[in-house]
Amino acid sequence: MTAIDALVRLCPPPAEPPPAVDWAEVEGALGVPLPADYKLLVETYGAGIFTSTVWLLAPESARADCLLLAQAAERDEILASLWDDVGEERPEQLEEPGARVVPWAFEEGSGAFLYWLVRPGIPPEEWPVLYNEGRGPLWEHHGPGCAAFLHAVLTGTAETSYFGYLYEVLKPTEHRFETAAETLGG
Repeated sequence: MTAIDALVRLCPPPAEPPPAVDWAEVEGALGVPLPADYKLLVETYGAGIFTSTVWLLAPESARADCLLLAQAAERDEILASLWDDVGEERPEQLEEPGARVVPWAFEEGSGAFLYWLVRPGIPPEEWPVLYNEGRGPLWEHHGPGCAAFLHAVLTGTAETSYFGYLYEVLKPTEHRFETAAETLGG
């Protein structure tokens, strides 16, 4: 069973499929190809929130803060300012020429983002997931696969110091996905 299959069994997608995505256009705008599991996540769920905790970014969204390209540009600007102007320490993996981070999700209410670590010559399916706490300089490094990481977060099997709200407050017995339009009452 793939990570997407496991996620769909755990957290059913919306009955109505999200809009089709022109991946060539999106990847051209980002300047990198995207992992196949992310594309399948977006094609299955679209922009929205898993178990009131993790927001999935997508090329199209009813919520402006869930737009992949807009968040990628905004996060680039914010991180550059933190690293270059404020003097916050850049993760050592980003010292490699051409390495960068690309956001794919964020944690509700925390300011934290989930990124891929994009490195030259490394295929998208091998990009590790990085979690940045958002209100501080700490970064967690996880294995590749955003769908696998998301499944691990929702099942409480992710080796992470974060997502306390999910584990300690919500303590879900079942998981739900709400589209961005549903959260806006659309």
